[in-house]
Amino acid sequence: MKKLLIILFLISGSFYSFSQQKIKEKERPKPTTRILFVFDASQSMYGRWQSDMKITIAQKMITSLLDSLIYVPNLQIALRVYGHQKSFPPQDCDDTKLEVPFSFGNIPKIKSVLKQLVPKGTTPIAISLEQAGNDFPPCENCRNIIILITDGLEECGGDPCAVSKALQKKGIVLKPFVIGIGRDFKSAFDCIGTYFDASSEKIFKKVLNVVISQALNSTTGQVNLLDIEGKPTETNVNMSFYDSYSGNLKYNFIHTMNNRGNPDTLVIDPLTTYKLTIHTIPPVTIDTVKLTAGKHTIIPVDVPQGFLSLKLGGKSNPSQKPIPCIVRKKGKMETINVQNFEQTEKYLVGKYDIEVLCLPRIYLKDIDISQSKTTTIEIPQPGMATITTGIMGYGSLYLEDDNKLTWLYNFRENTTVETLILEPGKYRVVYRSKFSTKSDYTTEKSFKVESGSAVNVKVYSDN
Repeated sequence: MKKLLIILFLISGSFYSFSQQKIKEKERPKPTTRILFVFDASQSMYGRWQSDMKITIAQKMITSLLDSLIYVPNLQIALRVYGHQKSFPPQDCDDTKLEVPFSFGNIPKIKSVLKQLVPKGTTPIAISLEQAGNDFPPCENCRNIIILITDGLEECGGDPCAVSKALQKKGIVLKPFVIGIGRDFKSAFDCIGTYFDASSEKIFKKVLNVVISQALNSTTGQVNLLDIEGKPTETNVNMSFYDSYSGNLKYNFIHTMNNRGNPDTLVIDPLTTYKLTIHTIPPVTIDTVKLTAGKHTIIPVDVPQGFLSLKLGGKSNPSQKPIPCIVRKKGKMETINVQNFEQTEKYLVGKYDIEVLCLPRIYLKDIDISQSKTTTIEIPQPGMATITTGIMGYGSLYLEDDNKLTWLYNFRENTTVETLILEPGKYRVVYRSKFSTKSDYTTEKSFKVESGSAVNVKVYSDN
């Protein structure tokens, strides 16, 4: 029988090891990039610009760009046009339409629509952007990007900047791109998004490629978690990247050192400005993190850390419930962590105050946490007292110290037995039956608790 148990143990151990090897780590799925072109087909696009009319030049260049995107994976494109349905005058400020919605494989249709556009009307940029917010169907893993191409300013009294900010605030789109054809609109459009001035045909072509490159390509960065000496040695802590404008959570990465011992490289969307929170205890936050598209960005964060170990003296009792303690920064009331005894936790370097949630409370001040060192706090192993009243009533438990009583605990009035974890010391129960009509019937019982021991206290016993 003994041999059989050993064989079963070995088999189960081998199976566990095998199952662990079978677990495969998966990279997070790549998002689908959705680019909505908001295209100006207002009357002014008939204007002459270098070699041809602006509408003709734009049609050719965008068509050529679309041809280069046909085989790009995880990409969907849509086309919204304004100023192409109603002639001006009269002015129609509702002249905007989603001509081709998002889907895979729709580039030929977009090219066909672009080719047939005839500039007619006015320039309702604000309402076009507002309606563009509805052009993106719900998607859990998508990057929504607007590329506005225009040769003129808002003509319908709207506020394109306010609309763009609202779309970003709601997390509907990333910061839009704006390409101004033929003249400099930077002062008017910089507030909408990232503005590019296409002052010539050559620059227009270059700008289109730059915008698409930034829209499609994530960039790289690394977070250097610095120790007390400014070296990037800290690691193994979660980092949350939030969109600083919308507040939406974009990424969670648990900091890792690569096989060369350096902070691991992260692939991050450069179109967003981030708020970065390092979930140390207490957390550290950087309000503004910007990445430059196409460049590797190093993000340094000061998070020097050490360890706090909480120990119980004497022989441990496996059946005893964990004793928690509240950890606060020195002189502060805010709780930054609740740590149990017989645990070790990592904290930022500094001084802390600790409140041990035992009876009676233990308060420890100015606990120093040093870089990469372990500070150990030890308290006596508590004892256990089972207090039996035999009858429901009202009463409390007190600590006896030099003939002074310090309140610790109120007994529950509808029970007759309570078990409490108490630090070594002298205690007194003061109790009265709920059915008594005289205060003189109050009963007192003193007892002593020793480290690691258990004591039974019968309130109405002479023992």
